[in-house]
Amino acid sequence: MSKKEFKTNAMRMLDQLKIPYESLTYECDEFISGISTADLTGLPHELVYKTLVTTGKTGEHYVFVIPIEGELDLKKAAKAVGEKSVEMLPVKEITKVTGYVRGGCTAIGMKKRFPAVLDASAQGFDRIYVSGGKIGMQLKLRPEDLKRAAGAEYADVLLNGSREAHT
Repeated sequence: MSKKEFKTNAMRMLDQLKIPYESLTYECDEFISGISTADLTGLPHELVYKTLVTTGKTGEHYVFVIPIEGELDLKKAAKAVGEKSVEMLPVKEITKVTGYVRGGCTAIGMKKRFPAVLDASAQGFDRIYVSGGKIGMQLKLRPEDLKRAAGAEYADVLLNGSREAHT
C-alpha cells in the first residue's frame, strides 16, 4: 500500500472543482525566488507564474498572478481592480492574510477568496505552473482552469518591458 499523497488546500479545491492538474514536488527548505524554483525544477521561466498579494487604498486585498520574470505595474494593477492605488502586502502579513507562507502562496484556496487577476500573458500558453500551496510544490494546469478556481479575471498588469529586463 502506498503512502497517502499529501494534498494542499489548493489541490483539494481543484479536486473538488474536478479541475485536472499535475503536481511537481522538489526539495527546498526555504523560499528563494520563483526564478530559483524554475531553475531548480528545470521548468521554462516563461511558464512559471508567481502569486503576489496587494492591499488597496480601501484596505481590501487583491491577488495578482504574473510571470516570474515580470514585475507588477502597481498603477495597472490598481486600475484592473478598480482601486486608486495598491501596494504590496508586507511579507510578515502573508500567512495571516492568505493562510499560505511566502513562496508557497497560490491564488487557489486562500483563507478568504480575494479578487484575483491573472496576467493576460497566461492566455498564450496551454499550461502554466503556479505554487501548489506550500514551498517545494508546483501545480501545472490550464490558465483557464486557474482563472476559474481562483475566480480571477485576465488583465495586462505587467510593468512595460519587465519581461525583457529579466532575460
